[in-house]
Amino acid sequence: MSAKNTMLDRILNLFGVSDFDLGYLLIAVAILAVLVLVLLVLLIVQIRRTGSLKRRLDLFLTGKDGTSLEQDIAGLFEDNKFLKDSTEKNKKDIRTIYKKLESAYQKMGLVKYDAFNQMGGQLSFSLALLNENNDGFIINSVHSTDGCYSYTKEIRNGECSIALGNEEAEALAIAMGE
Repeated sequence: MSAKNTMLDRILNLFGVSDFDLGYLLIAVAILAVLVLVLLVLLIVQIRRTGSLKRRLDLFLTGKDGTSLEQDIAGLFEDNKFLKDSTEKNKKDIRTIYKKLESAYQKMGLVKYDAFNQMGGQLSFSLALLNENNDGFIINSVHSTDGCYSYTKEIRNGECSIALGNEEAEALAIAMGE
């Protein structure tokens, strides 16, 4: 046994750890063996994950080379940019249209009547045309045996500064939805 101890002592001297207890060395080797085993298991897990990702990438790139796929993605970004620009332009155009529509005549009220008892067929009329803010005018056309007479009255905020006849007031009320 002393020959074995001397051989072991020579090996320990060779590595410069002759004063080191052999028990500690065995514990350190065991810990290192466990660490190597754990790292080996982690390596196997990573290899399997990498293989799975490679299969998914191969499936994704089937029929395409890297350059054409890059061009397709760049094309999608260009299309997206074009759509965003178009959307902004459309929003601006819609705001402009709404602004213009505020002053367009959108409301109408029409009342036909007989201005004179001897005339039939309700050839006279009052026509009220208003915009969104209830600004506009009333056209009154009176038909008689002597001719046809027309006149207008301006409407501001749904009111007229000149007195309205019954038919004119009714046409204004119809246009305002009352």
